[in-house]
Amino acid sequence: MIGKIGVSQELLKEIERQLEKKKTVKIKILKSALERDKAKEIASRIAEQTDALLVEVRGHTFMLYKRRKK
Repeated sequence: MIGKIGVSQELLKEIERQLEKKKTVKIKILKSALERDKAKEIASRIAEQTDALLVEVRGHTFMLYKRRKK
């Protein structure tokens, strides 16, 4: 979940770890985090920073996909 603090380095590291394990990750954004940016902007920025593919944005939730390294 992304809270009012926004996207931190720790959050990005955890997203990358989860993508390595599961390939697909669903992330929710709290309303307090949406005061500054829209959900699609936040999702696009995170996808870019984690080298993942933004699959879908629905409301306050988005999905990322990243192919596993062999």
